[in-house]
Amino acid sequence: VVGEPTRHQVIELPPVRATVTEHRAYTLACPGCGTHTHARLPAVVRRHHFGPRLAAFAVTLMSRFRLSRRNLRALLADLLDVPAPAVGTTQAFAEETSAALLAPYQDVRSAVRASPCAWVDETSWALRGAMRWLWTATTPTTTLFRLGRRRGTRARELLLGRHYAGIITTDRWRAYDTHPLERRQICWAHLKRNFQGLADSGAVGSDSARLGAWGVREADRLFHAWHQYQRGELTRVALGAEIAPVRRGMRRLLGRMSASDEKRPPSLARDLTRLWEGLWTFLRHEGVEPTNNRAERALRHPVIWRKTSFGSASGAGLRAVERLLTVTETCRQQQRNVFDYLTSAIDAHRTGAPAPQILPAH
Repeated sequence: VVGEPTRHQVIELPPVRATVTEHRAYTLACPGCGTHTHARLPAVVRRHHFGPRLAAFAVTLMSRFRLSRRNLRALLADLLDVPAPAVGTTQAFAEETSAALLAPYQDVRSAVRASPCAWVDETSWALRGAMRWLWTATTPTTTLFRLGRRRGTRARELLLGRHYAGIITTDRWRAYDTHPLERRQICWAHLKRNFQGLADSGAVGSDSARLGAWGVREADRLFHAWHQYQRGELTRVALGAEIAPVRRGMRRLLGRMSASDEKRPPSLARDLTRLWEGLWTFLRHEGVEPTNNRAERALRHPVIWRKTSFGSASGAGLRAVERLLTVTETCRQQQRNVFDYLTSAIDAHRTGAPAPQILPAH
């Protein structure tokens, strides 16, 4: 043999078929008195026709991969040779999993509410066509979702708790205004889009076009410095020095916007002047970022799911959605297998054991 062999691997999927376990309960007659004794199936077997792995598989396909109930039934029949479950059975999968995830959901909620900082955002949802709001608060290791009727301050308090002591990164939505400004970071990615919208709204040479373009340049300068800091090319002291000209430029820009005769620049200037200190919180607190990208990424999957599922049909469905999203996104952040976690959670729920730990071990 000369040298190493040439290697070529072919990966193939083996035939996948569900295993059916048949339980037989016999009736015996006493030879003495003739009394009939009926065997009883174990409770965990008697209550379910589908095992925890199959239930977790179905729920993973619905929640993680956004498969419709109709397509789920077809997949189970075509690929696993499982008799197509009724739509009600697929709903039962979701409701059982929701019950199994109650304790993990509460653990994530407690962890998020105790976190030193959180990225927060919200998007619309539907309950039988009526408007609902899906809120998220994410940290580096956990993500919490909550569905409710409102989009205001009370809804934010129900998500994070009324007395959340950490720093929140948000857009400029008024529901966040009751949180102390010194513990709030305004998202610069949103702000850059606002400036770009201002630039695009005005005619060439107008105040809106000129001042909006100025704002985009200041945001670009800030992001350039921030990315250098993230790559380790700047210390925090050097980051502050790089951002100082941006702060001065923004002060001048807001002054020019306030003096504009057009409608939009002064309105945006008033809002940013009111929120001025919140633009620079990331410079005062390590671990805080100048964008709300984490929360926006967390909402991306639910937004697509909402469009394909048309929302929820019941209050129980709302609870299932928020728990499934919370556990799915938290597992993804921790690079844990969602299917394995859901299987363990359903199995524990059926046997009365504690749910598997969702929070990372320290």
